[in-house]
Amino acid sequence: MKNVNQSDSRNTQLDQGQEKNEAVSRQVTLASEGALGTVKPRTSVWKRFRRHTLAMIGLVTLTILAALSFGAPIIAQNSPYSTDLTSISQAPDSHYWLGTDATGRDVFARLLYAGRVSLSVGVTVVLISLVVGMTLGAISGYFGGITDASIMRFVDVVLSFPSVLIIITLIAMLGPNLFNLILVMGLLNWPPITRLLRAEFLSLRERDYVLAARSLGAPGARLVVRHMMPNAMAPIIVAATFGVASAILLEAGLSFLGLGVQMPTPSWGNMLSSAQSLSVLDRMPWLWIPPGIMIALAVLAINFIGDGLRDALDPRMRSR
Repeated sequence: MKNVNQSDSRNTQLDQGQEKNEAVSRQVTLASEGALGTVKPRTSVWKRFRRHTLAMIGLVTLTILAALSFGAPIIAQNSPYSTDLTSISQAPDSHYWLGTDATGRDVFARLLYAGRVSLSVGVTVVLISLVVGMTLGAISGYFGGITDASIMRFVDVVLSFPSVLIIITLIAMLGPNLFNLILVMGLLNWPPITRLLRAEFLSLRERDYVLAARSLGAPGARLVVRHMMPNAMAPIIVAATFGVASAILLEAGLSFLGLGVQMPTPSWGNMLSSAQSLSVLDRMPWLWIPPGIMIALAVLAINFIGDGLRDALDPRMRSR
């Protein structure tokens, strides 16, 4: 009789333990789904973004610029590298829509091909920064303790140096070319991403669904990839958007100084380098006004998109 009672007691405890695990698992799933956005908010991110007038203007403008740049082989009448010695520094006409430069190259064709380089540099630099910054930020925020302190002190050391001067020095040492430019800029622009993601992870690792998943024995990699990283992406996406605009401006400045994209490869920055001459500024505005306008339009468009994403991804806007 005693053995029967003990068996019944053990079965009851097993059933209660199984029910408890199932309940915790359901809580993890529901909390995680709610945090990840499976539960659809009243107003979707796209609808909130679409209501932002400047963001939509920026999106349309950037789409047009990208289409013109990457469609350059179809749109441009002439090669950006071929020279016409009979049409040196020629004003705009029906054949050369934006005139020619000091070596007889078509400014319009170079302007379109330059957009491919400048936009690609901006995106690639941000991708490199995201890989480095998100990796270090996730490690720092998830583990905390001495790991967090060590990574943050390294971030502080990197941020203590003027990044522009370091970039100029490294490019001068390695040689000014497109690959070195992208590599150096990408490897020196990650600290803000690291600090931002680390702050998000420090908050997320104390959430109920993360604690519940950890109590169920979920491995660290699954916690980071499945539960924490998706919920930390909103500010990262906004920061990355603004980072593209900053990278385009930095590339333009370095190319203007002769430390960025080198001739004959066109970029908006090195096209502006011709504006260093007073005679060009005064008599040949078609050489420097178009690339200046393209840089301004691209940076403004990306900043407008960033503002729209910041508002659309704000959790406080979900109920509006």
